[in-house]
Amino acid sequence: MSQQPTGSNSGSSASRGTARRTVLAAATAGAAVLGVPTASAADGRRPPGTAQHPPPELRALLREIDPGRIEATVRKLVSFGTRHTLSAQDDPVRGVGAARDWIAAELRSYAAGSQGRMSVELQSYVQPPANRIPVPTRITNVVATLRGSVTPERVYVVSGHYDSRNSDPMNATADAPGADDDASGVAVVLELARVMAGRRPATTVVFAAVAGEEQGLYGSRHMAQVLKSRNADVQGMFTNDIVGSPTAEDGTRDPHTIRLFAEGVPTAETPEEAAVRRSVGGENDSPSRQLARFVRDTADNDATGMRVRVVHRRDRYLRSGDHIPFLEQGYPAARFTEPAEDYAHQHQDVRVVDGKQYGDLPEFCDFGFIARVARVNAAALWTLAQAPGTPRGVKIVTSALGNSTELVWQRGPEPDIAGYEVVWRETTAPEWTHVLRVGDVTRCTVPLSKDNVFFGVRAVGRAGPRSPVAFPVPQA
Repeated sequence: MSQQPTGSNSGSSASRGTARRTVLAAATAGAAVLGVPTASAADGRRPPGTAQHPPPELRALLREIDPGRIEATVRKLVSFGTRHTLSAQDDPVRGVGAARDWIAAELRSYAAGSQGRMSVELQSYVQPPANRIPVPTRITNVVATLRGSVTPERVYVVSGHYDSRNSDPMNATADAPGADDDASGVAVVLELARVMAGRRPATTVVFAAVAGEEQGLYGSRHMAQVLKSRNADVQGMFTNDIVGSPTAEDGTRDPHTIRLFAEGVPTAETPEEAAVRRSVGGENDSPSRQLARFVRDTADNDATGMRVRVVHRRDRYLRSGDHIPFLEQGYPAARFTEPAEDYAHQHQDVRVVDGKQYGDLPEFCDFGFIARVARVNAAALWTLAQAPGTPRGVKIVTSALGNSTELVWQRGPEPDIAGYEVVWRETTAPEWTHVLRVGDVTRCTVPLSKDNVFFGVRAVGRAGPRSPVAFPVPQA
């Protein structure tokens, strides 16, 4: 169901009156007026008005994700004994170097079936002495790039870190199995690379196993800086860190929930941007929050079997992850982490105390759960890679007072854009509730006051996938 917006490109006065009545009816009656799905989810929650149902192509991809392969990856990484950043780099069977070489070989085997679309590199640099790095140390990220077939300049990144640690962050010789933290995240990345390597995403997807996280996010910081130096158009980044178990330290289980941490106030916000944010109340509408909403839109459904619990924080208390260097570079980024952690099975020496087993061992991982986390990642990434990019230059015209809202934006470069949608919600609502299809235009006037609701704009591809929402800034 398509409605013509009011505005300079909207046609006759009769059609403008019809559009006004339709928009106001939708604002009163709810998203169903505009054909937006409103069926309740299995747990009784209503999906967002912007929810996107997985098409058959995506469902087929998700079915290929294999818990058995994920388990094999986790156990193989654990078999290297320790993957500490300061451990051996030239031992073929133990240490971070052996893990690095095995990951690279796995990714190269996937790339061999990609008809040249996927390439694999060892992205290395020597880190000078710094916090938790007592001597110059080579840090190596293993990076597989699946080049897009339509708009390869647009990039999405998914990562896990392959280094590990035990109780002493400087102990590079004792065992540090790192099954949950973070062989689980690396297993997600490798499985995504495997199932996507033979496909043709419209945009570029980067699969990264990064190093040096436990010592201070060194590998991911280097990677983010490299991408920034290349002027890469990274429109989304996810890190998977501690995604191996749904069991909390008290034994309770939540096997169908994954947390997604997404910041509100942007890490890289300038003073000028902060002033605008304060004036319009945009604390809940950063690019990372829009990315998190997109994940719920595309991956919180029966195809993944998961609930995506978006947490409105950059990360947990006293913790940090590999998404943060990307946030520092101004890229939208978010972190997947299991629903409740068991701290006896991360950052611990392997030991038994009073009959209790400590240590980050594979027997405490749930490989079916990790596979579902991989499906959440895959649903979001594949839709991002097939949809148009997030609209740019989205502004809300504020040159005059009034009870209507005029929005303008730039048309995207993608050849398959079918048009755009305006979305809105109450200022107290966490997710978008209403959608209005406005066609292939770059200007729209909606007969609702900009003072009362939040607006956004998203692009629509000809095959149906929608982009993340862009939040407008004022245009005088």
